[in-house]
Amino acid sequence: MAELLNSILDFFSLETLDTRLYPPTNPVKKQQVINKANAKSKWNTLEFKVYIAIFAVTVPLMYKTAMDASNETNPNYPKFARLLSQGWLFGRKVDNSDQQYRFFRDNFPLLMGLIFLHYSIRRITTPLLHINKRTYFDFGFGLIFLFAAHGTNSLRILIFVLINYLISKFVPNYKLALGLTWFYGILTLFINDKMYNVPFGISFIDHGFKGIIERWDVFYNFTLLRMISFNADYIEKLTEAKDSSKDEEGKLTNSSSSLNLSTLDDRERLKAPLPISDYNVVNYLAYITYAPLFIAGPIVTFNDYIYQSNYQQLPSVKNYKRIFVYFARFLFCVLVMEFLLHFMYVVAVSKTKAWDGNTPFQMSMLGLFNLNIIWLKLLIPWRLFRFWSLLDGIDPPENMIRCMDNNYSALAFWRAWHRSYNRWIIRYIYVPLGGGGKYRILNSLLVFSFVAIWHDIELKLLMWGWLVVFFLLPEILATIYFQRFKEEWWFRHVCAVGAVLNIWMMMIANLFGFCLGKDGTVALLQEMFSTLRGFEFFVLSLIALFTGAQVMFELREAEKRKGIDVRC
Repeated sequence: MAELLNSILDFFSLETLDTRLYPPTNPVKKQQVINKANAKSKWNTLEFKVYIAIFAVTVPLMYKTAMDASNETNPNYPKFARLLSQGWLFGRKVDNSDQQYRFFRDNFPLLMGLIFLHYSIRRITTPLLHINKRTYFDFGFGLIFLFAAHGTNSLRILIFVLINYLISKFVPNYKLALGLTWFYGILTLFINDKMYNVPFGISFIDHGFKGIIERWDVFYNFTLLRMISFNADYIEKLTEAKDSSKDEEGKLTNSSSSLNLSTLDDRERLKAPLPISDYNVVNYLAYITYAPLFIAGPIVTFNDYIYQSNYQQLPSVKNYKRIFVYFARFLFCVLVMEFLLHFMYVVAVSKTKAWDGNTPFQMSMLGLFNLNIIWLKLLIPWRLFRFWSLLDGIDPPENMIRCMDNNYSALAFWRAWHRSYNRWIIRYIYVPLGGGGKYRILNSLLVFSFVAIWHDIELKLLMWGWLVVFFLLPEILATIYFQRFKEEWWFRHVCAVGAVLNIWMMMIANLFGFCLGKDGTVALLQEMFSTLRGFEFFVLSLIALFTGAQVMFELREAEKRKGIDVRC
């Protein structure tokens, strides 16, 4: 029994997802992490046995409440029934009303066929054509894939992409080139929002084959991140060359055989000592159109992509057993999503605002499971595309390393949610602006403003971005003040109280921005604080969240005892 439990825990562990989450290889650094943890586990204490008992009652009740608020037994069912379609589980209908996930779900067999085709063609053509650099294959296959995906709309993408390339190559002032890169990149988001389908006036382009995905602009945002990554990495390399001596500059422009390109770790690959000759149009287009990561990422920087492609493949992409286990984790998530879509029609309820007469508990569960479905609808494609990339020999960062419900810190939440995007933001925006120094709050406002605009050009999302920053302030200030008391017995409990407040603020911000909108969020808050049953729910929710926070703390302590500290 113990062996089975350990196997299950291993299957769902952080280490299964990404080798970047392993304990440090340096024994000194690993011991430093272990020393930060409480040496003694709390799982067998009376306190945590009570918490586990609360979990055993509360979690099934949460599922039941969400089902009661969104199933055919609810009086509001006729309002959203039209959005449901015939499912495949136990004769139930399925809520396939989310447009983003519907596209992925309906095209899943096609994507699996594409993965097999891409993998097979590379394995066959690489030895036959004596391709000595992987990027040559990626360049050719990527352009074909781009046309298959977007048809004649590929021309629109290539125009944006090549203008960006020309900025990096022909603007002589490096600071100006970087500034123009950002200005141009953000400008293209606004252009696409209003003019993504403006005709060229050329018949075969305007009325020709539009590809499997006609709405090319939906996925352009990820292309933009790669465009900026190439320019920023290239300009950084040029700046380094300019600041170095002539002798050192000569080394930079020499062939890669004279460079130190032995195995680099995750951070070192961001500034891999590549020759400047690698920043060419073939590698650029290979990176931009790299098929496994083209549609939605995860994001890998240009330097990291070229390093892994042409110089040093990582051990993680040669371990097929590990890749198989990762794929099994992916399939488990798909089945969880299918269960939710067949038994909880929360997306359809949210779309039709069919929550009249629901209790605050039901409203909150509609919002919570909506957020869980948003998390899953992003996680599932990202994991499939990352699996494809791992199978192909490129190891990008894992995007989701925590279950959405296993978060209590707003700061840590953003390190675990869309992790590769978060790392991209830190490298190309947050650190260049000064990071967490004197202007930390202003830098955070700029970061989340970009994040909101990048997601969609809507005032609602911009307000969401500013709300997130506003909700970061209490956590930052409380952390600074209470850090001095970390050795006190009550410190953990004060942190749990802070975590409860944090969770509520994060839920409100995300319910407003992505699930219930203004009407639903206001209705939930009014019901909670203007009725007796609402206030009772609020008090009970505080107890449940306090319990959850304590369990989350101990889960992280258990990781630290193994030498793992992912700071989220």
